[in-house]
Amino acid sequence: MFSQIPANIITGFLGVGKTTAIQYLLNHKPANERWAVLVNEFGEVGIDAGLLANERQATGVFMREVPGGCMCCAAGVPMQVALSQLIRQAKPDRLLIEPTGLGHPLEVVRVLQQPHYRDVLELRSTITLVDARKLADSRYTENETFNQQLQVADLVVAHKTDLYTETETEQLIEYLQTLGSDAPVINCSDGQFSLQWLDTASKHDCMTETESSHQHQHHDHFQTDEPVPDCGYLRKDNRGEGYYSSGWIFSPEFEFNFAALETLLMGSTAERLKAVFITDEGIFAFNLADAVLKVQALDEVMDSRIEVIGQQPLEWSELEQQLLDIAVRY
Repeated sequence: MFSQIPANIITGFLGVGKTTAIQYLLNHKPANERWAVLVNEFGEVGIDAGLLANERQATGVFMREVPGGCMCCAAGVPMQVALSQLIRQAKPDRLLIEPTGLGHPLEVVRVLQQPHYRDVLELRSTITLVDARKLADSRYTENETFNQQLQVADLVVAHKTDLYTETETEQLIEYLQTLGSDAPVINCSDGQFSLQWLDTASKHDCMTETESSHQHQHHDHFQTDEPVPDCGYLRKDNRGEGYYSSGWIFSPEFEFNFAALETLLMGSTAERLKAVFITDEGIFAFNLADAVLKVQALDEVMDSRIEVIGQQPLEWSELEQQLLDIAVRY
């Protein structure tokens, strides 16, 4: 007898640690299960899916990526195409969906509740990661997307709690009450999710179109298979939800000086930065959030790429030249 595929949305604002949490889940999934992951990124070049595929130790995991922003607007149709292909090809026992940190998760719920997905997918808990320290910053509490991510949650994970003061989890609970949310709050650090959290029931079975509808401007995004030109690198820009991004893809012919690269990225003024680079010391992932740069060794990548995101339309041509200055093309 056919059974529906359990599906979870794992959401949260920029830099909160969604990819880390999903990585942890993949490495602790039941060995006999096939899982599928659909990743959406605000930037155009796409980095998260490659990081997940490279870092994970688990087998039986299938991934697809939808770059270019919120799944519900410019990427709405690409999301549905990627989702349908992933279900058909992977035939998974569970589906995880990671919307961009700037995305409206209610719109993703709306897609999953369409009749042709209702028969295939069973929407389980929508889990929102939040760094409770951000509640002290009005840029977050006044942000519609940040608040919607909390309101939509069946379960709220207070992430990075090892960095909290004694009262910040309590402040998060109080803030959720002001948003009309009674979702339970669980403390967590380093993405150490429990598999049991995935099987909390969803409250969105009866969601109406009015509940989930929103409109916003979004840049038309590039074709993901756009070829890299003869110069060996390609830049792609995006904007939406009050944020701007620029991303570069460098062909594998480029090798970057690791020491100079680390220094350059540590000094970045970007609000969010993700990258994978082929360097003279090996292949590395770089992750900048809250002015802290984390570096991790990787086994392999197809190319070098970097994405920077900020609330100001900064001119990133200087960064492009700095990257070229510390690279050798073979």
